[in-house]
Amino acid sequence: MKDWRYSKHYVDSAIKQAYSIVKSWRRNYIKGERRREKPIVRKRFVRIKETLYSYKNGKIKVSIKPYEEYITFDISKAWFLRRAKGEMGELILNEHYLTITFRSREKIKTKGSIAWDCNEKSLDGFNPRIEKDKITKDLTLLFHIHRVYEIKRKRLQSLASKKYSIRSILAKYSRREKNRAKDFVHKLTKEISREFKNYAHGFEDLRKKNMFNCSKEHNRRIAKTNWKMITSFMSYKSKVKLLNPKNSTKRCSRCGKINAPKGASYACSRCGLRINRQLNAAVNLYLQIVVFSKFEALR
Repeated sequence: MKDWRYSKHYVDSAIKQAYSIVKSWRRNYIKGERRREKPIVRKRFVRIKETLYSYKNGKIKVSIKPYEEYITFDISKAWFLRRAKGEMGELILNEHYLTITFRSREKIKTKGSIAWDCNEKSLDGFNPRIEKDKITKDLTLLFHIHRVYEIKRKRLQSLASKKYSIRSILAKYSRREKNRAKDFVHKLTKEISREFKNYAHGFEDLRKKNMFNCSKEHNRRIAKTNWKMITSFMSYKSKVKLLNPKNSTKRCSRCGKINAPKGASYACSRCGLRINRQLNAAVNLYLQIVVFSKFEALR
């Protein structure tokens, strides 16, 4: 720190961010999701603590060198100020733009919870207080997006080894596929959060690597799903709970016996319950939420 001319809090911020990157890499490496090479910061950015800036009359004043140099951002006419709730938190500054975070301390009372069963071409939800027996959101378009680009890549991959230019086309298709899938998931989660405002949403904690088996066709179908993206995007629009998916489809939602479902229907050999297979899974997931909420109340 002897010859450091800038604000000292930038050093704390850099150390904190470095630890965060390494911890994230280590956690994913243990899971087998990352390689052994050390993580590298590819985009330059800095996290600005609340002690390093002031906000007054619609202007953010960021300290660079104490009492010498500052950067000022005028956000007095910014559209998001009317919609932002809570107080301004940490800033993230990179070479092109400034990201402003807000934290809200008010606790929003939830009307209830909806449990969602994640399927290949649909999201099926359940809440006994909602008039619909089963809440369904169609994911066929999302599946179709991945299928279309899979066919396009298949046609080009046979030529990719011969012509280098085709590799850039493959990369372009991959970017388009990712962007279209993100756009669909953003719109879907926005629709769910608005339709079921102030509801908590329970999603299965699904990990794709545990679902792959020897069948190539099955593995390809699993790879086309975006369950984790849906949960991630939903988490900053509504309250989200992760639920254990084990036997949610096989367990009878009435008596608890494990049965093997056949097709789209579920029939219990013990109590005789006959129900839609996906609805049965959503009910089982909802029962998990009920148990968790009761446990938290006792604590």
